[in-house]
Amino acid sequence: MSEDQDRFTPSRLLPVRPNLDQLKRQAKDLLRAIRRGDPEAIEEFKKYHPKASRLALNADETSALATNADKMFGNRTQDARTPIKLADAQLVLARSYGAPSWPRLVQACKLIDAIWRDGVEAVREIVVQNPQLLHENAGIRNNNWGPPLSYAANLGRDEIIKLLHKFGALDLKHAMGRAMLQSKITTAAMLYKLLGSPTPPEGALSGPAYTLSVPGTAFALKIGVPVRDKEGKRLAPVDIVLETDSRNPAAKHEILELYVRHGLELPDTPTMALHRGRLDLLEEHLRRDPKVLQRTFTHEEIYPPQLGCHDEIQATQGTPLKGTTLLHMCADYNEIEIARWLIEHGADLNARADVDSDGFGGHTPLFCTVVSQPNFWMNYTGGWAHARRPQVAPFTQLLLDHGAAPNVRASLRKKLHPGYGPQYDVENVYEYRDVTALSWGKRFHAKVFVSGPAMRLIEEHGGKE
Repeated sequence: MSEDQDRFTPSRLLPVRPNLDQLKRQAKDLLRAIRRGDPEAIEEFKKYHPKASRLALNADETSALATNADKMFGNRTQDARTPIKLADAQLVLARSYGAPSWPRLVQACKLIDAIWRDGVEAVREIVVQNPQLLHENAGIRNNNWGPPLSYAANLGRDEIIKLLHKFGALDLKHAMGRAMLQSKITTAAMLYKLLGSPTPPEGALSGPAYTLSVPGTAFALKIGVPVRDKEGKRLAPVDIVLETDSRNPAAKHEILELYVRHGLELPDTPTMALHRGRLDLLEEHLRRDPKVLQRTFTHEEIYPPQLGCHDEIQATQGTPLKGTTLLHMCADYNEIEIARWLIEHGADLNARADVDSDGFGGHTPLFCTVVSQPNFWMNYTGGWAHARRPQVAPFTQLLLDHGAAPNVRASLRKKLHPGYGPQYDVENVYEYRDVTALSWGKRFHAKVFVSGPAMRLIEEHGGKE
């Protein structure tokens, strides 16, 4: 990668709805950090500012410039650098978000805000003055919401969509996909009509699968998106449904059943019965194999390759599920009703995961409640921090109430899915030797996956590090 390319590679992610006032404060904070010599701020400045070497970064350098002013030769000084200004910090901040300039970042904030407010006239004014914005990503870069028309489709802003279509926006197909995955079905239907009601593409089920949108999936199937091709090969994105970072058990169950009702066959396994939320199928598996609740399942049994599933790193989960029981699976998929059924039918609350040749494994379901994908969303959206009443960890409570041991020790290792970068380290494998469920949570490198309420409950039940 060239120096110029690196300069425009974002190191920050712009929020879906950026706050311009917050960005202004962030630029001022960056300026102060640079001036006081903060190493990270200076490194960021040097990376993104095209004239970094010509600017004085702090008070000492600025003072030196004043001294050198007495040594002028003609119209030049021996040190031609000038003090860093707020505009310089704003440029650096903008480029760290992927924008070429601060005015372009401001422009993006104003356009996005107008779309959120459903401000048709405000959008009209911005686009008339800057028609190129019709075809640029509304969120600058690394934002899959797309150009303004697609962005509006995510929010169901139909009048804005009509306006932008009239102005020549071309991203109708992408916009329809975004409307479907956001469950904006009225908007999706309007876009489908604007497109001329075409034969839908085979991949149209993927977006709703990722967000576990039942309405989006149902709409796609209604307009003729196939779950199998003419030769009977699977097209339905079962792999996405199983591997997505979204967590909504009822929606996942319904989407898989929609696939089945439209002709897809799913394997008759205990793990698939759990994925489908089918207690009747689990009962049948238990009848056929009384030890099924004590069994551990390989990664391939949980995420079948024949359904398009990938290796372990692609499965978004907190505590590793490879070599675990159905009860472990329930914790990361937030399947608390199935967990109750498993416990009622004799599942071992202290069942250990398989231990691999390097000594990793051996964790119980309790570990899976401390570090999990459901915790990620609760923390990421501020659910615990902004709750109106004290939060509990119902899955952790369920296990402890039924006798889960709080101080079992195990060794685990974890590498995050690439999609969690750049906010979190996705490059390195972290190893945690001889940890309890409590120390697993306290030491885990990505705290967004950790449940504070779960750890407090474990401590209340005698849990130790």
